[in-house]
Amino acid sequence: MTILWLISIPLKNVSIVDIFWGIGYLVAISFYTFLSDDIFTRQWILFVLVLIWSLRLSGYLFFRNYGKGEDFRYQEFRKHFGAKRYWWFSFFQVFLLQGALIMLVSLPLLGVNLYTLSNELNALDYVAILVWIIGFFFESVGDYQLTKFKDNPNNKGKVLDTGLWRYTRHPNYFGDAAVWWSFGLFSIASGAYWYVAGSLLMTYLIIKISGVSLLERSLNDAKPKYKDYIERTSAFIPWFPKKIKND
Repeated sequence: MTILWLISIPLKNVSIVDIFWGIGYLVAISFYTFLSDDIFTRQWILFVLVLIWSLRLSGYLFFRNYGKGEDFRYQEFRKHFGAKRYWWFSFFQVFLLQGALIMLVSLPLLGVNLYTLSNELNALDYVAILVWIIGFFFESVGDYQLTKFKDNPNNKGKVLDTGLWRYTRHPNYFGDAAVWWSFGLFSIASGAYWYVAGSLLMTYLIIKISGVSLLERSLNDAKPKYKDYIERTSAFIPWFPKKIKND
């Protein structure tokens, strides 16, 4: 994270840290896995699933953010603290904090590698794989549908309410949370029960801090039709849309 911070200073762009959010977990699980004395089946499965998830997420964020400048959140922080102070303050507020969060959220990954002692899998491992598939589908397809929607200039000012977005206002965030609950299930399957706290933390971050809550506020202000969308569409967990009077 220190290297990323040093790169961000001449670029005057803290947003580069977001691209490495997924890669950070790949680094973490690589450390946990390959420093283990033995690597068993569950550990290999988890490593591959984290690899796929992290590379897709970081790749998506790279192409989405490339050439677009600093994210509005960081621009607001830069204005608030002042450009002369923010270059060093961002190290603690953004980079160091994100590094600490990666360590905490990755607890299920650590737990699996500490507690797995054989190649034997149990029923919960297969449930975890199923939850991961569902989560990855919602996250990746949700991101793809949103990208295609935004790429069409005719959709400017409109609300995406088709595809997966018909059933939840945040299919990509729901999918992300589901992926991390699958990692939590792997942790429980290995006997590392309290390490599931990392999945709880990730869910809290997605819903209350950096994901759903933040986006809802900005969209509510920017798009008048978003209020109607809120009335008929589930906020997070996918469900059939409600019927409202003006439908």
